[in-house]
Amino acid sequence: MTKKQLVDELTSQGVLKNRAVKKAFIVIDRADFVLPQYLEAAYFNRPLPIGFGQTISQPYTVAFMLDLLDVKKGDNVLEIGAGSGWQTALLAYLVGRQGRVIALERIPELVELTKSNLAQYPICYRTSTLIHGDGSLGYPSGAPYGKIIAAASAQAIPEQWKEQLKIGGRIVAPVKDSIVVIDKISRDQYQQTEHWGFVFVPLIKG
Repeated sequence: MTKKQLVDELTSQGVLKNRAVKKAFIVIDRADFVLPQYLEAAYFNRPLPIGFGQTISQPYTVAFMLDLLDVKKGDNVLEIGAGSGWQTALLAYLVGRQGRVIALERIPELVELTKSNLAQYPICYRTSTLIHGDGSLGYPSGAPYGKIIAAASAQAIPEQWKEQLKIGGRIVAPVKDSIVVIDKISRDQYQQTEHWGFVFVPLIKG
């Protein structure tokens, strides 16, 4: 399967509706973020192991969540769970030169893997900051964020994420087996929608 075939398949499945996200999928090659032994499966629409009990997410899920996140040029984005860096690179491409992506990863070896992978895309590398830390706490030093996205499932959206989101900002994150979208309407008012039927690795605290 080729990258074009993957993009065509995802489009036919009703994702990649956001033109910028679709272009990001074309420019940022998933094959650059999978382990060598899985290279032949890089464009398959399924998750792949990246070590340490983690996976590079299924392309459909990443496309679905990025469509919902609706990243704009210049956004300040917090990513919880960088993994091997594929979604980090997609986000960095979407925010552009004037934006910023802060990616938190609790497994130090994956932080180094992401840095190495991102180095293949200098523009993305320059607009991304990789941090070894507990994603459940967010990252207050970089707040407020226009967008927050998570790659691992929590039992509920942490209050820290909501506090670090700016008014008018959006969180897209897994909760149990759903993808939840939270829009911050005012300092203490939020609007939430939910999309069922997904499976994620758990968000680990500490």
